[in-house]
Amino acid sequence: MSEWLFAVLLGVIEGVTEFLPVSSTGHLLIAERLAGRHYSDLFNTVIQIGAVLAVVAVFSDRVRSLLTRWREPANQDYLLKLAAAFVVTAIGGLALKKAGLRLPKTLTPVAWATLTGGLLFVGLERWLYGRRTTDRVTWAIALGVAAGQLIAAAYPGASRSGTTILIALALGLSRTAAAEFSFLLGIPTLMAAGAKETLDALRQGDAHEPWSMIALSSAVAALTAFVVVKWLLGYVRSHTFTVFGWYRILAGAALLFLAYRG
Repeated sequence: MSEWLFAVLLGVIEGVTEFLPVSSTGHLLIAERLAGRHYSDLFNTVIQIGAVLAVVAVFSDRVRSLLTRWREPANQDYLLKLAAAFVVTAIGGLALKKAGLRLPKTLTPVAWATLTGGLLFVGLERWLYGRRTTDRVTWAIALGVAAGQLIAAAYPGASRSGTTILIALALGLSRTAAAEFSFLLGIPTLMAAGAKETLDALRQGDAHEPWSMIALSSAVAALTAFVVVKWLLGYVRSHTFTVFGWYRILAGAALLFLAYRG
């Protein structure tokens, strides 16, 4: 497979999986493993920015309202909770980075995180059946979502969107509101992560990635993510996340089988 085609493939995988609750990092690692190629954490982190741009486009009206009408109490409250969740994530993420956190080189931890997340989704959706939910993001939900982002950062395969949505649902938030808060929080979180990874690589002289391939993969991720996010927001208005749970269970089990067979 040519380098540019592989970059397009990774962009499609990133765009499809970044905001679906199935783990983009895990799927990127799997693709690299199966293709016998490996890009650095820099590549995998920076192309997430492309997916983020799709979220900005999908939520353009919501983002514009939050920024231009920030004096309104409801918008102030929402922005404060987004900011608090981002700050907690940023501080925790820097601590994890300083502790030497690196993406795993084997499939086993990704497989277990994928499988565990699937079981939690299926179990939680059964528990939620018939229960009342709210569209209001409380402080407990905001901080819980921040914790979810840190869990996902520490355990590739857990899925940033999957973990944050799981926690929000468990704390009583509706599916559409959980998806919206998770996606909007992903804008500053993933942008900051991409910027920091790039600056660190440039400062340390480790920026050896093909930047043309990063740009290509990011553009593909943006286009793909736009379609996927639009679809998902419509889907969760009348469906649960159970199908993603079963997908993760099957994918996690398959990965464990492949890992243990070497």
